[in-house]
Amino acid sequence: MRDAAVWRVKGHELSLSNPIVMGILNVTPDSFSDGGSYPDVDAAVAAGRDMVAAGAGIVDVGGESTRPHSEPVDADTERSRVLPVVSRLAAEGVVVSVDTSKPEVAEDAIAAGAAIVNDVTGLRSKQMASVCAEGGAGVVIMHMQGTPQTMQDDPTYEDVVTDVASFLAGQSLAALEAGIPIESIAIDPGIGFGKTLDHNLELLRHLNAFT
Repeated sequence: MRDAAVWRVKGHELSLSNPIVMGILNVTPDSFSDGGSYPDVDAAVAAGRDMVAAGAGIVDVGGESTRPHSEPVDADTERSRVLPVVSRLAAEGVVVSVDTSKPEVAEDAIAAGAAIVNDVTGLRSKQMASVCAEGGAGVVIMHMQGTPQTMQDDPTYEDVVTDVASFLAGQSLAALEAGIPIESIAIDPGIGFGKTLDHNLELLRHLNAFT
């Protein structure tokens, strides 16, 4: 039986009896919210510390922008951006999540201390699920229609709540089959990722469909 009040991620048990704030730390030049704000590792680590001091329970470090029409980066570039920040924050006891869809980046980030892999592609890569299972990381399985380059080009659904819930259920089952424990899995309907404003509002009205 799953204990719904705990999310078990590598090295940590996070109580869900109250909401957990995830601080978003994009070490990229082009992310929509904070791209270019942290020009070096010291600045990024300082920002992560500030997030924790302000009440964040998780710091999510991303090295590739996923804003609409963003350009992908190669794994080496992404590694060079995230690994130094992940390792330093994790060494200070911060619960670090790495925002990546590349299994090779996730594997190295887990080795560097990341406790969670936040995958905007929803573990579509079977290799990603295996990496997370073998590394003992918690996962966030997110729904996104298309890719960041195409997701806002006229997104359409038969029924957005049913379609998104079906995808997340299927990917959660695949995660279980790959060896990720159920208590280590979180799901994300992907507000704003391949959705119109009306889609986003419909998902928010029916969040109980995802529990």
